[in-house]
Amino acid sequence: MDTGNAAWMLMSASLVFLMTPGVAFFYGGMVRAKAVLNMLMLSVGAIAVTGVIWTLWGWSIAYGGTDIGGIFGDPATGFLLRDTLVAKNGVFTSVDVNGAAYPHSIDVAFQVTFAMITVALITGALAERIKFSTWMIFVALWITFDYAPMAHMVWNNGLLSPTGAISQAIGAQAHDFAGGTVVHINAAVAALIIVLIIGKRKGFGVTPIKPHNVPFVMLGAFLLWFGWFGFNAGSAFGANGTAGYAWVSTTVAASAATLGWLITEKIRTGHYTAIGAASGMVAGLVAITPAADVVSPMWSIVLGAIAGVACCFAVGLKFKLGYDDSLDVVGVHGVGGFIGTVLVGFFAEGTGLLAGGNGKQLLVQLVVAVIAVLYSAVITGIIAIALEKTIGWRVTEEEEVAGVDISDQGERAYDFAGTASSILKGVK
Repeated sequence: MDTGNAAWMLMSASLVFLMTPGVAFFYGGMVRAKAVLNMLMLSVGAIAVTGVIWTLWGWSIAYGGTDIGGIFGDPATGFLLRDTLVAKNGVFTSVDVNGAAYPHSIDVAFQVTFAMITVALITGALAERIKFSTWMIFVALWITFDYAPMAHMVWNNGLLSPTGAISQAIGAQAHDFAGGTVVHINAAVAALIIVLIIGKRKGFGVTPIKPHNVPFVMLGAFLLWFGWFGFNAGSAFGANGTAGYAWVSTTVAASAATLGWLITEKIRTGHYTAIGAASGMVAGLVAITPAADVVSPMWSIVLGAIAGVACCFAVGLKFKLGYDDSLDVVGVHGVGGFIGTVLVGFFAEGTGLLAGGNGKQLLVQLVVAVIAVLYSAVITGIIAIALEKTIGWRVTEEEEVAGVDISDQGERAYDFAGTASSILKGVK
């Protein structure tokens, strides 16, 4: 065991955990004032439910259980973390393999934070109209049947992994360093499927729906960027040079994407907006995620710039195609995740088409990305339709108009009436 590796991975787990509060603020600022508490609470639900499910059987399905068909691990082997923890003299410690870089229990901590942020990303598409109770049930089902199997397939020598059947058939190793497929494509496709099932917000495309607190959005974006250092650099699984370079490539790509988005926005609208800057940051962070360890500094800049421009255009598709992805989960995470995953096939050092390789890397990246899309769409569709047919997703139209904060949380984020009353009393 190396204490430096252990310390870095504990820090990385904590950084990734911070990303879910970050996304809560990022999304919370983008909604109207009458729905901000509900937006924050959806992230609370993502954390709370995932933490329990992961401990019960999520870890076992993703990493702890005996492999079943390259698609998932059995839920029993690591049920309640029994493959990972042992009590010695009344104190719990980690069950570790000889030569491990850090305690096995730290890996449980690191991976649960990935599950939390992934399901929380979906909430941005569903803003201002869903029941908190339905969301919590969805989280439990989605982590069990979608996220954990996808993590197993990609990161635990499953079907979509570098050693899996797809890679072997094509003759190139699929590469997803930190979650282009497992996290971003997965969450964005799930978001789109649910949106198509539950429908649009009242007034979508007719009444302007504007962010109520842009500083919240910027705060959330900066917290996400900070947390992403654990997300990407932590995926080196050690305090080493790969972690250091992943930190660098992550920052470079996010910076280039921010510039790409802002320049595109300036040309199109005449302004450099704060919302655009925040969205550009996230687009670059998403796109570099699957590639952070294998693309050079030059290609990191190019990849980030492409993502910034492409995602800036992509967020407008919802108005043309008529789906209400409230906060652009599909346009940023879906498009950014797909771009990053596929561009590994062009830019990966030694294997990418433009970096010394042949077309096999590109082919395997495309195939894996498409399979991830299809798996997420099918599993999410089954879960979402089942919930729609039973308990229902949406609050009533009256509750939506009044604000889901009141109907679901029984609270308001801002006491405007009380503030005005206090001001008037002060004047008198």
